[in-house]
Amino acid sequence: MEVKRRKLTTENADIYQVEPKTRPKRGHPGRRYFLVVALLGFLFLGYIAISYDLKPVRFGSKAIDTLALSLSLQSRFYVVVVDAGSTGSRALAFSFYESILGGNLILDGEHYFQTKPGLSAYADRPKDAAKSLTVLLDKVKAVIPQLEWQHTPLSMRATAGLRLLPGHKAQDILQECRTLFEDSGFQVSKNSISIMEGTDEGIFSWFTVNFLLERFSIHNPGNTVAALDLGGGSTQVTFSPTILQEKKLDGHVYSVNIFNHNMSVYTHSYLGMGLMAAKKEILTHGKNLENVNPRETVEIRSECINPIVSTEWRYGALNYLVKGPLNGTHKLVKNQNFAGGEVDRPIVNFSECLKIIEKYVNGVKNKPEGLKDHEIYAFSYYFDRATEVGLVDPFFGGVVQVSAFLKQAMDACDYPNTDQPFICLDLTFIYVLLRDGFGLEPTTKLYLYKKINGHELSWALGAAFNIIQNGL
Repeated sequence: MEVKRRKLTTENADIYQVEPKTRPKRGHPGRRYFLVVALLGFLFLGYIAISYDLKPVRFGSKAIDTLALSLSLQSRFYVVVVDAGSTGSRALAFSFYESILGGNLILDGEHYFQTKPGLSAYADRPKDAAKSLTVLLDKVKAVIPQLEWQHTPLSMRATAGLRLLPGHKAQDILQECRTLFEDSGFQVSKNSISIMEGTDEGIFSWFTVNFLLERFSIHNPGNTVAALDLGGGSTQVTFSPTILQEKKLDGHVYSVNIFNHNMSVYTHSYLGMGLMAAKKEILTHGKNLENVNPRETVEIRSECINPIVSTEWRYGALNYLVKGPLNGTHKLVKNQNFAGGEVDRPIVNFSECLKIIEKYVNGVKNKPEGLKDHEIYAFSYYFDRATEVGLVDPFFGGVVQVSAFLKQAMDACDYPNTDQPFICLDLTFIYVLLRDGFGLEPTTKLYLYKKINGHELSWALGAAFNIIQNGL
């Protein structure tokens, strides 16, 4: 697709506006001529409108585009983004087309695939790291027509997992992945594979959320929402501050041009405040484990783990055997059967666990002043843990107050759960991070979703827009 491109940039990230240039489609010259056919087929468009449940205001454009695609008079093109995270790798295959009316770039669909563990788990086996991605590439190839592979950009951005590895180990993994991608049949360049800056991750996530919510339709920063992305190794906070808020923020504010409109965007990536990285530091009390043999299992005991729990856990390149404290806390609870009486229940000492987590979260610098004044969408591990304890529906998401995480944390810590041995720690960390790290009130509402209009909430869609306009 030939387009006239206007680059929309930040210091470390690019978001772009598409200004398509009218031209004939492959094999179908005179695209504008098709409008005559579309008008003559108005009754057929009515059928499409009913089938696709189109809103009246968008009926004309959407229906014409749908008819054009169905008759192969309009063509889709594809972009594949691999999100190499700390706990797993995800591949998102996006399809787009250029609207007949207005020439806007339309997100047509996406396919989402994932595999675990993340690339950082193969710190000493770079070839195996690359091999772990072959299953993702095979699945992507199954949903993209083979004739389009050579025209489809394939990009991989690694996040906090590889950022936390020693430089030479991370680069060895990237090189093996680069070799794999070059033999994939997709369009690849020397810049296709890299470790992504936290700034890019935050802005791309924020762009994805607001694009899917159609918040850019009104050129007003106050119409946009804040995006909270809790990953395994890092967490990102991104929002468009008011002028007064911007003055209180200590840096991390970037000028972004979104669809030909300048906006100030605050974004900060807190490395080490991802759920898994924080869990490791909380469990080990920050102990230096760099010289531990990867073949050995590190045994750790924590006040944030129930006394009866003994579970294996792997993070990065190390294996852990995690147990509760030797002299754990117990409490007497009334027996629920007809015999009455009391039973001794092992529990997590919530107050002690809370102190440990508060001490760790207090290491957060450059707090996001003004975040609580915005509508906040939280996803990734925020959503996952909320669904696991029934705070929101796993398919539809929902809205909760910050205090809901505290209540669920206290309940989880008060019950021995060998199926979810870390749920007490995880929920407590999330609550303390939101309250102490980000300055949110207990009554602050969080919109917790995994998808919006069928599309995943992640930075990958923003990255795909970047690729379309800037190339690989």
